[in-house]
Amino acid sequence: MILYPAIDLLGGRAVRLRQGRREDVTDFGDPVELAGRWRRKGAQWLHLVDLEAAFDGKTRHLPLLERIVKAFDGPVELGGGLRTMEDIRLRMEAGVQRCIIGTAAAENPGLVRNACETWPGRIAVGIDAKDGWVALRGWVTTAELTAAELALQMKEAGVTTVIYTDVSRDGMMQGPNVPATRALIAQTGMEVIGSGGVSSLRDIAALRDAGCAGAILGRALYENAFTLEEALDSLC
Repeated sequence: MILYPAIDLLGGRAVRLRQGRREDVTDFGDPVELAGRWRRKGAQWLHLVDLEAAFDGKTRHLPLLERIVKAFDGPVELGGGLRTMEDIRLRMEAGVQRCIIGTAAAENPGLVRNACETWPGRIAVGIDAKDGWVALRGWVTTAELTAAELALQMKEAGVTTVIYTDVSRDGMMQGPNVPATRALIAQTGMEVIGSGGVSSLRDIAALRDAGCAGAILGRALYENAFTLEEALDSLC
């Protein structure tokens, strides 16, 4: 299982939100410095979220993104505001290895199919769920679609990897929704990266035992619930 330290970008800073609320933000510093730090501590991949693009559909972070990719010097995945082929192209040209389509996956499935054909193996879908239903546009609205239903549609479009987040757990340090994550893996047979609420080494082990291909580590790392080195060692 691959561990993905997360950096959420807002106003050029690395931040964390609680339950996706823009008004409930904690600043954790310079994202370029953090990217280099996570790489030095052993991270294989870096997970980025452009929160401004997720909320507003526009990115102001492309030059910063290039600096983060250079500082990490390894594969980076990014989500947030990817709603057109041009949006994806700009991120790929900035050095992103894998783009994560979120809201647009539910609203415009054709985009996902076209992107998978253009960048095979480099497109994932982020599925955020609120009470089992797909949450959209920075988690401010929901679709009449379950997480499993959307995942299976995306599988038909050529997607193999899903980043699954239970909105109610994200940033709350209460543990991920392991039963829902396990169910999604069983229902779809896809590579699922667990996200949202990881707060202990026990949570990481639970996601691994549920069959996750990876886990995203956010607030727990920044608030020193455990170190990245401890998390990596726990998987050995």
